[in-house]
Amino acid sequence: MAQISILGCGWLGFPLAKALVHNGFLVKGSTTSTEKVSILKSAGIEPFIVQLEEEKISESVADFLAHSQILIVNIPPKLRGNSTENFVAKIATLLPFIEKSTVEKVLFVSSTSVYGEDNEFVTEDTPLNPDTEGGRQLVIVESLLQKNTHFETTILRFGGLIGEDRNPVRFLSGRENIENPDAPINLIHQDDCIGSIEKIIALNSWNEIFNAVAPFHPSRKEYYTQKATDLNLALPKFAASNSIAGKTILNDKLIKYLQYSFIKPRL
Repeated sequence: MAQISILGCGWLGFPLAKALVHNGFLVKGSTTSTEKVSILKSAGIEPFIVQLEEEKISESVADFLAHSQILIVNIPPKLRGNSTENFVAKIATLLPFIEKSTVEKVLFVSSTSVYGEDNEFVTEDTPLNPDTEGGRQLVIVESLLQKNTHFETTILRFGGLIGEDRNPVRFLSGRENIENPDAPINLIHQDDCIGSIEKIIALNSWNEIFNAVAPFHPSRKEYYTQKATDLNLALPKFAASNSIAGKTILNDKLIKYLQYSFIKPRL
């Protein structure tokens, strides 16, 4: 069974690592927290402290990558609020270490933010037109990885991430005048994030790009109002309907090419 290194064992990476261990893989997992080392180890994951910065990286990265055939890069750009991280520089710093390692396949966890909001229906062939700094940097990183001839890269573009402990409605609850009530949601449950990654590895689907979004696109107003009701939260109040439709991310390739069946199709 192949050995897999997961760069970033956080909200998604940690349960993913546990699932891969359960499936019989040898898994190395990185964290930036010394407190999490014992947690990873107790789950059967070989832990590594890896600090990835714009101009340097922890010496432990060589051992973290050693003997692994697959690397999953699961560290999103930190560009919200006042953060101005150069995510491109961080990945560029990592690249020489991947090139010198045994890694043959890279799975990069990206985002549908690379498409921007101008398109009505979006497939993997839709031209990239990000309207956020995070999206712009993800586009560059995707290209850096895909053009590298030392390994094969598959890009997995997730929609908004949700889970049993994570849903945007908790931040929207009780708020007023929320914009874009008619825009469709483009979300994916943590279980399907893990499931789609497992499927890519199982089918050896490399040098590909996949959109990964649940096949469920009610309007923001409809979905979050119902979700707040279900969770007994204060209802969010949306602005009057407007003409901004927003994009609908299509997942046809994921379903057909990988024969993937969603675990949580209706969220």
